[in-house]
Amino acid sequence: MPPVFAHGRLRLYLLKLLDEAPRHGYEIIRLLEERFQGLYAPSAGTVYPRLAKLEAEGLVTHATEGGRKVYSITDAGRAELANRGGELADLELEIRESVSELAAEIRDDVRGAAGKLRSEMRAAASENRRADAGLGDGDTWRTAKEELRRAKEEWKEQARRAKDESRRAREDAQNARRQAKEAHEQAREEVQRIARQVQEQVQGHFARGDWPAGVRDGMSELAGQLGSLARGTTAWSPFTKPEPAGADPDWAKDAAESDDPARDLERLLDRLRDDVRDAARDHGVSAAQLAEARRHLSSAAAHVIALLRNT
Repeated sequence: MPPVFAHGRLRLYLLKLLDEAPRHGYEIIRLLEERFQGLYAPSAGTVYPRLAKLEAEGLVTHATEGGRKVYSITDAGRAELANRGGELADLELEIRESVSELAAEIRDDVRGAAGKLRSEMRAAASENRRADAGLGDGDTWRTAKEELRRAKEEWKEQARRAKDESRRAREDAQNARRQAKEAHEQAREEVQRIARQVQEQVQGHFARGDWPAGVRDGMSELAGQLGSLARGTTAWSPFTKPEPAGADPDWAKDAAESDDPARDLERLLDRLRDDVRDAARDHGVSAAQLAEARRHLSSAAAHVIALLRNT
């Protein structure tokens, strides 16, 4: 039997199922069996200890309803699930591949069992013919032939079902790869759109000669967009600027300026650094997000430096 879940993956998938809806243990076992199209079902001794461990870690909680524990995911559990989104996508693909491997193994087992059964039936029929050589009605031989016929039909049906399961598993795996590719393209386009939006906003202020507002608004916009990327919640259309929803940092709304513009600029940079650092600490940073953040910061720094050199 090929492995179904690699180390630690069942724990992640339990969080996914509980994120969909609160469930009791038996329902989770039944859902896993359905996801594997009946080819695999974990035991209660596999599922319940992991639920208890997740609860001990504060990732799930439970309430008693009708004498049964109904488990629900906590905010901490959702945060871990969000931080491991890429790993969850890989897990979905692994599950589909596991279904395909299980179906193939079952198909091979069925073929082997059917071949062995045919050999045994032929041997039994031959033995019966020799034992009943003196009988004229041939009842034993006809019975053996009927048993062999039924066995062949059952083997063909099992082989057909295994073939269908394998085909569906391959199709699911192909769909998962296509969806992953589309998600990657969408993320790349979103990052490019954010870069253009921030650049256009900053250049608009620079063109009007209002460089303090340009620096302040550019830094604010960049911090807000980077915070959205870190939380994985940016979902604006490519041609629509997001409506304000209280997500901008407070320091970006503070238009007060002192008599020392250089000191004001240092404070803006300090606040930007603090906001980005807090977002990264609270929500995590992937390698792809780090690369995009570096590109955005380099672009913003280039504009600000060019502006300051021109003054």
